[in-house]
Amino acid sequence: MHVSVSDENAEREPAAQQVSAFLERRREQIAQRWADASLFRTVFTVSRDEAVEAGRSVTAALAAVAATGRLDDIRASGFESVRDQLGRMAASRGRMGIDEDGLADEVAALREPVTELLRAEFPDPYAPEAQECLLAVTVLMGTLRLVVLETTVSAGEEVIARQREQLNEVATPVIKLWESTVAVPLIGTLDSARSQVVMESLLDAIVAERARFAILDITGVPTVDSLVAQHLMKTVAAARLMGAECIVSGIRPAIAQTIVHLGIDLGTVLTRSSLADALAYALSRQGVEIAPVRAADAGAR
Repeated sequence: MHVSVSDENAEREPAAQQVSAFLERRREQIAQRWADASLFRTVFTVSRDEAVEAGRSVTAALAAVAATGRLDDIRASGFESVRDQLGRMAASRGRMGIDEDGLADEVAALREPVTELLRAEFPDPYAPEAQECLLAVTVLMGTLRLVVLETTVSAGEEVIARQREQLNEVATPVIKLWESTVAVPLIGTLDSARSQVVMESLLDAIVAERARFAILDITGVPTVDSLVAQHLMKTVAAARLMGAECIVSGIRPAIAQTIVHLGIDLGTVLTRSSLADALAYALSRQGVEIAPVRAADAGAR
């Protein structure tokens, strides 16, 4: 006989409701047993009471999910109350050297204490009703494992993104070279994300230092393509809007040939071959004259 998905869900829903009531009723016993499990015991090392309280919270969340009948839905609203907690627990185990497989095993180990208590609820643990409830718990605990792993991945991605942002900020310092003159020495590949950081950092420095001249030194940029050139043009244009004259320095012969071959027009951009030349230009525009030290003067010192 063919059973539709809606019919199957309708048959499973009473079991889900029974599981929800069971989890509420046995929440304290479950929390006490979970407090001795590896996942809780190794995370909450200061006090066992903390592990028990965490177990109560997770059990209550599972009961809320079961009450909705959405046993296999990692987006069920009941999980929202413990996602942060589960994420912190998973991150703590990760710092202890536990990988995703090990973490998944630890979450899976939480199922046995629950099923033991559930079997004790039925005179005959092999009766169809008991088996339906056990199946519901198995599905629910499997979903909990997926929620923990998803939270772990999301947290890891957030950490990587934050570290990348911090690295971009560190890798693009703005240096004050002289009064009214700032410079950004660029090193490495210039992509869209880093270009945005460069532009924001440079504009902030122009305002903070009241800079009239801004130097973008690309001596450390290995290659220049049309995308990099476009980013440089945008940064130059933004600096001009802030009232600063922007100079691009460090254009090596190989990069100059590449720009010519690509047909990139930098005619509106002031360029110099080195950072020293760019600084000399900025100083001369401010009426500062740089004279070489004569040998006699150097000897007198």
